Amino acid sequence: MCVGPLAPKIPSMPPMTPPPAPEAPPTRDDPEVNAAATAARRRALAMQGRSSTILSGSMGDTSEPNIGKTLLGS
Repeated sequence: MCVGPLAPKIPSMPPMTPPPAPEAPPTRDDPEVNAAATAARRRALAMQGRSSTILSGSMGDTSEPNIGKTLLGS
């Protein structure tokens, strides 16, 4: 350590400025929030596709078929 007149000078710290205040979070009344919610609903409906209309699983229909003969009109 150098001591005396030849010692390096310590620079002074710059003045501290407070960070800017955070923005207020968006509310449900904002049009951007409503548009994002609508888009999310549409994506969810599009992902469902036709899966709700499929009545059998991957093995197909495993029930016994009804092949009994009937007479028309009786």
